[in-house]
Amino acid sequence: MKKIIPLLIVLLGVALVAKALRPPRNSGEFDLVGFGQLPVLANGRIKPLDTVARSSLLQLQGRQRVSSPTEGTFVESPTEWLLDVAFRPEKADTYPTFAIDHPDVLALIGKTEADLKINYTSGLKQFFAVLGFLPGHHRRFSFNDLKPHLGLIQDQARLADQVEATARNAFQRGILQLYANLHQYQRLRHSFVMPGRPDFLGDLLRFQDQVAAGVAAVRAKQAGEPHDEAAVKAMTDMGEMFIVLAETTNLLVVPPEPSAEDQAAWKPMGGALLDSFRTGRVDSSALAYAGIAHAWVNQRSEPFNKIIELFRADLAKRFSPELRKSDAEARFNAAEPFYVSMTLYALAFFTGIFAWLMWPATLGRAAFWLVALSWIISTIGIGTRMWLEGRPPVTNLYSSALFVGWGAAGLCLILEAFYKNAIGSVAASVIGFATLLIAHHLSLQGDTLEMMRAVLDSNFWLATHVVVVTAGYSATFLAGFLAIIYIFRGIFTRSLDRVTADSLARMVYGIICFATLFSFVGTVLGGIWADQSWGRFWGWDPKENGALLIVMWNALILHARWGGMIKQRGLMAMAVFGNVVTSWSWFGTNMLGVGLHSYGFTDSAFMALSGFVASQLAIIGLTRLPLEKWRSFRHVPNPPPARLETLTVEG
Repeated sequence: MKKIIPLLIVLLGVALVAKALRPPRNSGEFDLVGFGQLPVLANGRIKPLDTVARSSLLQLQGRQRVSSPTEGTFVESPTEWLLDVAFRPEKADTYPTFAIDHPDVLALIGKTEADLKINYTSGLKQFFAVLGFLPGHHRRFSFNDLKPHLGLIQDQARLADQVEATARNAFQRGILQLYANLHQYQRLRHSFVMPGRPDFLGDLLRFQDQVAAGVAAVRAKQAGEPHDEAAVKAMTDMGEMFIVLAETTNLLVVPPEPSAEDQAAWKPMGGALLDSFRTGRVDSSALAYAGIAHAWVNQRSEPFNKIIELFRADLAKRFSPELRKSDAEARFNAAEPFYVSMTLYALAFFTGIFAWLMWPATLGRAAFWLVALSWIISTIGIGTRMWLEGRPPVTNLYSSALFVGWGAAGLCLILEAFYKNAIGSVAASVIGFATLLIAHHLSLQGDTLEMMRAVLDSNFWLATHVVVVTAGYSATFLAGFLAIIYIFRGIFTRSLDRVTADSLARMVYGIICFATLFSFVGTVLGGIWADQSWGRFWGWDPKENGALLIVMWNALILHARWGGMIKQRGLMAMAVFGNVVTSWSWFGTNMLGVGLHSYGFTDSAFMALSGFVASQLAIIGLTRLPLEKWRSFRHVPNPPPARLETLTVEG
């Protein structure tokens, strides 16, 4: 068992990775995978429809599945949800898509406590709901639930929009978010066909037959010549419909024609159809999407799949690189590498903890390989994002969370390879899981492969200053979490013997040296970039101050250690406070909403940041407990005075 159980744990991790790497397959007759791989232009970059569906669901409801605690799952994939939103809105409008949490917003749409409470028919489910393992209240609602209150929502959103962003209360932020989500939902409904037109394909085919004569009739009317009034009215009605389609969405789904001079000029469906009045024919891509809509509405899989096949073949002739990237991104979305890494980190954490209690050699190796496997998967995920975006690894707050965890886990693997005591594995699993969880919450704002802001649009500085200073973040956090392991093991367990304590002290000291170097170099590089961008090296901007604080705090720790002002416990207490300093520079400066480095990444994490800071201060307080309160030293039977002094000073 001592050898079999660790092997089974590692094999379980390998099985999770193998399952994630399998190509996505269609579970039914419709080629949902093929539709999800179709490229569109949105927010400045070409992406697959699968990404549009996933990022939209994350924005609307904070998750990618569409389900209800009482009614189960409504669709099998985000792509199927997007198809229903675009082509069968009457069905999609019944799905619980919009997440609402604020009680005043819920009251605005007429929801009471009795309406929100979930009454499970199963007694076991009701029991788990009481314990908190299942939701006890509804928090996601359908468009039909919100439709009677759209006027109130719009009025309240307009009032909230008049308030400065920094002065808005929770209700105002909640109502503005709901209004933005409703707006995004309407954009998706108008991306491919005109809602309320059950046979949009037939409309386009009739329009194609009549467009030449209709345009001639319109021109004749404008010139005051005899004309066909019915043809003029038909063209006017179609034009108004196309204008609505063009102005209601920001999704550019129609690629340029082969003869177009600008092959980057993608258009919304309505814009491409408006061009029909000039060219005298309907764009083939517009007809393809109308055909897909017709097949989906009538649930005919054969024409649905055939149109997608022909459409993709046509796109491959002109946009082969874009299509290849679109396919890769859809595959990347389906694999969910960072979710797999989170699972592996959690498994490694428990394996490492048990390694301290039993079978340290075998379980310690199993934890190490799980962390290594998770780190490799994260590396592949970050590398794929770099290839898709054509950028260095850190471009926004989301990618910085990925990189901080990746860098810290990489350093932990090096530590574990030297010390082989499972400390590096446990630290890697905690930091890796935490940073990936932070990244998940940051992804709720939408597409994480966003276009760069103009001031950040420099691959050289992104690859030097941003990567180096973020590596400093990783190292400072790692030193802090290693210190937490020292404190927790010393106070709550008897596993912190002298050898382990010395090993942890050396780890923390070495990592702080690394963090000081990278933080200092990264800050200097940032000043050079600022000088090139803004004409000054330093301006006491909040973000600059935060970076400087990290350098100064790490340097202060080293000087205090060199000067003999602190020993092991003092080193650990100061390293933990490094978490506070780094979290402020990472997140806190963005919450101020001022300064050249505040890009509005987040303004809603104040409570989370405050809770984190409070937890770190509480942990620092534990280091002030008298030595006899540390369980690691209680079992020492009447140590001699010299030994006790050593423990007091060095412990």
